Order: sequence, then structure tokens, then C-alpha cells
Amino acid sequence: MSSKKPTPKNYRSIVAQYPHYMAALDAVGEAAAHAGPLTEKTCHLVQIGAAAAIRSEGAVHSHTRRALAAGATRDEVRHAVIAATSTIGFPNAMAALTWINDITERTRR
Repeated sequence: MSSKKPTPKNYRSIVAQYPHYMAALDAVGEAAAHAGPLTEKTCHLVQIGAAAAIRSEGAVHSHTRRALAAGATRDEVRHAVIAATSTIGFPNAMAALTWINDITERTRR
């Protein structure tokens, strides 16, 4: 599941410093994405919920961008977090929705 958007500067820096490590990590991500029947869009929506659970702003940003690129709507992206609220807690959900808005407001312009 690769994004067509330019990758963030920090990610590119880590790739340059640790190319073999990042290649292995990317391979794990690709293997996980293709291990079952979920679509690319659905995988990113699942990952948004997981990123929200661990309060990872960067991962929420990344998977929001990639979910949108894979055809998800803004409503679907937000619903991925809303649906997880009872599991991840209201504060985590609200933080994640703010991070989603960082991306969706930028793409709206």
C-alpha cells in the first residue's frame, strides 16, 4: 500500500539513515496489507483506528492521507475513529479527529 503523495521529510530522513531497516519495515507492511481480503482503503481505515488508540499523530496523518488516496471519503475516515470511541476512549478519539482535520482541511483548499 504505497502513497502517491510525497512522503514527509522526517520519514525520508529515517529512510536515508536506515535504508535496510526501513525496507524491512515496508515489506512487513506490504505483507500485512496483502495477507487477507481487506481492500487498501479498509486497511488504512483500520490503521487510523489503531493509530488513534495509541495517540500517534503522525500515523493518523499518514493513514488519513493514504485512505483518502485509496478512495475513502472524509466521512469514512472520521467514522473509523468515531466507531472506535468506546474502545479507545473519548479523549483519544477527539485528539485523532483533530489530527484528521489537519489533513482534510489541507486537502480541501
